[in-house]
Parts: sequence; C-alpha cells; structure tokens
Amino acid sequence: MSQSGILKRSTILVHGSVGIPLAIIGYPLAVYLPPFYAQEMGLNMALMALVLVIARFSDVITDPLIGMLSDRWQTRFGRRKPWLVMGTPIMLVSTVMIFMPPDGAGLWHLLLWTVLMYLGWTMVTLPYGAWGAELSPLYHQRSRVTASREGYVLLGLFIAALAPAVVQAMGARYAAGETDGVLMRTMVWLVGKDGQLGTGYGPILAGMGWLLLILLPLTVFLVVTLVREAPPRSVQKTDWKKGLRIMKNNGPFKRLMLILLIVITGESFRNAMSVFFMQHVVQIQAQIGMMYLLYFGIGILGIPFWLILGRKIGKHHAFCVAVAVSSISILGMFFLQAGDLVPFAIMFAVKGFCFAAFQFLPLSMLADIVDLDTARTREHRTGLFFAMSGMAQKAAMALGLGLSLGLLALVGFDATQTVHNDSQLMSLRVLYIIGPVLMYMAAFMLARRYPLTSDRQERIQSWIERRDLRLGTAGVEKA
Repeated sequence: MSQSGILKRSTILVHGSVGIPLAIIGYPLAVYLPPFYAQEMGLNMALMALVLVIARFSDVITDPLIGMLSDRWQTRFGRRKPWLVMGTPIMLVSTVMIFMPPDGAGLWHLLLWTVLMYLGWTMVTLPYGAWGAELSPLYHQRSRVTASREGYVLLGLFIAALAPAVVQAMGARYAAGETDGVLMRTMVWLVGKDGQLGTGYGPILAGMGWLLLILLPLTVFLVVTLVREAPPRSVQKTDWKKGLRIMKNNGPFKRLMLILLIVITGESFRNAMSVFFMQHVVQIQAQIGMMYLLYFGIGILGIPFWLILGRKIGKHHAFCVAVAVSSISILGMFFLQAGDLVPFAIMFAVKGFCFAAFQFLPLSMLADIVDLDTARTREHRTGLFFAMSGMAQKAAMALGLGLSLGLLALVGFDATQTVHNDSQLMSLRVLYIIGPVLMYMAAFMLARRYPLTSDRQERIQSWIERRDLRLGTAGVEKA
C-alpha cells in the first residue's frame, strides 16, 4: 500500500481470492444440504432444521473470542494470518465429513461436524475480513477491496453452480449407459458411490467437497505469502468489554447490524426453499444447476455496476436500489406455473444481478464504521467489529434456515415425496416469495436513512490522521 492509501491492483486481487473457496462451501450449505439430508439421507426436516440452527449458534461463543484474539494476538507472521492457517484444515476435514457422509450418518453426525466446520469457518473468515478492512483507510478503496473479494465470491458461486450442472450431465450420461472413458471413470471415483454415478444431490455435494479441498489451501497460501498485513493503528490496548459497550452506543453500527440480520434472514429463508420451489412448483429440476449458473454469472457482471452506483449515490443508497429491484423480481415469481422456464430464468437472473450488491456493499460500510469507533476511542477493534457482524450474519442464516424448513414441515410439505397437493404447493409458493420480500422491505426502510456517508467518512479519516500525527509528534518531542 502506498502512503496515500491507494492499493496496488495485484494486492487487491490476491487478497480477494480466498472468496472463491469460501463461496464454494457456503453455497451448497444453503442450497443443496437441506434436500440431500432430507430426501437422500432420510432425516426429519424439522429436526434437521433444529440441528443446523444449534450448530450455527455455537458461533455466539467463538466469534467474539476469535475476533478479540485476532485483534490482540501479535506474532512474527502478523495478527490475522495465523488464524487462516489454523482454520483451514479444520474446515477441510469437517466439510468432507458433511458433504461426503458415511452410510447411516444421522443427526448427531451432522451436528458434530457442522459445529466443527463453523469453528474453522470463523477462524478463517473473521480475521480475513478484518484484514481486508485494514488494507486501506480510504472510503472508495475499501469498496474496491470488498468488491474484489465479493467478486471472487461470485466467481466461486459461479464455479459452485457449474459443478452441479456438470455432475448432473455426467450422471445422465452414466444412466444412459455411457460408463466408459477416462473422464467418466474419474467422475465415478471422485463423486460416485459403490462404483455408480447417480443424479441426486449426493454427487453434487461430493464435487463441492473436492473443489474446496483444492482451492482453499491454494488461495490461503497465496494470500498469506503475498499480501502484507497493515500495521495495527491502536493507540491504546484493545479492551473488548469496553468495545462491546461502545458498540452498543454506536448508532450506525446498530443500524447496519439490524439491516444485515433482516436481509440475510430473508436470503437464507429463500435459499433453503429455492431447490424445492424449482423442483415442485416450476418443475425444472433438470435445469436447477443451469439456473444457478445463470444466477451467479449475472451476479459477476453486476459488480462493476453496483461499484459505480455506490460511488455516485452512496453505498447505502445503492444497497436500497438492489433490495427494491430484488423484491420486484421475486414478487413476479408468484405467478409462475409449471414449465415456465424462461420467465423464471429472467426473474432469477435479475435477482442474481442484485445479489452482487448484497455481497459487498454492507461489508464496505462496516469498514467505515470501524473508523468512527477509532475516532471516538483511539482504539482499533476491526476484528471485534467483524466478529459481531459475523455473529449477526450467522444468526440470520440459522434463523432463515430454521424458519423456512420448520414452516415447510408445519404446512405438511414432505421433501421425500415426489407429488404434492395444491395446498402444499401454494404454501411453498407463498413462503418462498412473500416471506423474503417482507424482510427486504424492512431492510430497505432502515438502509435509506443510514447516516455514514462518503463525505462524513472522509472527514472522520482526516481527523484520525491528524490526531495520529499530532500524537506521534508529541511522542517524539517527549522522547
């Protein structure tokens, strides 16, 4: 980084690359894990929802602890890097056990390995997010950092969406009798079971597991070896208890956490039902992989648009636009009938275009909030702020997942059945569409009055720099 805070493009690109494997693991957890364990492993949907919610809430302990330790723990390799190195093997082993479970795996297996996977996830993602926020103090540079990282996330999601399409196509060829060839035998060995290659959700999750085994160690190695950490800027030693009290009185932070909690609950709620909606309402099961390929491909193309719009009208206003357009596209899906592939694809693509803004704009806003805290307290608690943000996001994911699967079970929707009556399908339709839109609109109302604008953040950052210079000069004269 230069003295002006302008980052090299290579630094931004290398640092963001870890977003690829993080997306590859996050996508199937939200989309394919529920139908796999409900339909193919035979787990009760309501009990599975409870297990996944319990596993998510284990982060209530680990998130603030790891956030605080990564702020305070100084090593010769830095504060953030050691956590990525330690968390990676935990994530890998746990993900393999979840995505490629042994025969007879039940609720306790899912609970144990999901808790461990989330522990490894926390050890990687929280220090990684704090590290990115510290790369530059500049408002729009932070947008570049988060846009790059979330661009990689969307690329990872695109790869994760491509994998099911490939697996489903290979499974269909295998079912048609094309069982020979090096590629087919490799696919059977990697993602098949008992020497066979099926077309269900098991091979899809296995393929995701292999992608993670390759890409997570590679990208963590690159970022740890090629990107330098910014030196800590704290003037005083971080006091996490005091930090929590100050956060409680930080208006922009509380507003952003509420926005994240609401909008991510809506996203998780919708994601958990998406496969069921496409499979049973629109009846396009064979094209599900292609739909997600379209969704995330369009999302990647949307990144420059939202980055430019955020620069022109402000991050929070751009976020409001994305939320409003998403709501309109989802409402249009209410009127779809079986076989309406093209209309669904168009609306799904519009939602995917907005998804890019959901990914990077709130995190860039959070980095600005850290400056406000530093200006007020002369302390630097990036890790703790991102820990609390992570807790809110994970709680929202758990809440959305638990609510969606629990409500589906309550209305009598049985994932193991292939045929459902009109009442069950209408319940699925209403839950999938109306629930998320109500949450998006609540987030919209909160975001439109968000107070931390570009001009205000620049004034805050300028004040911090002048104060640090003044204190540094005073320290030199005293010495």
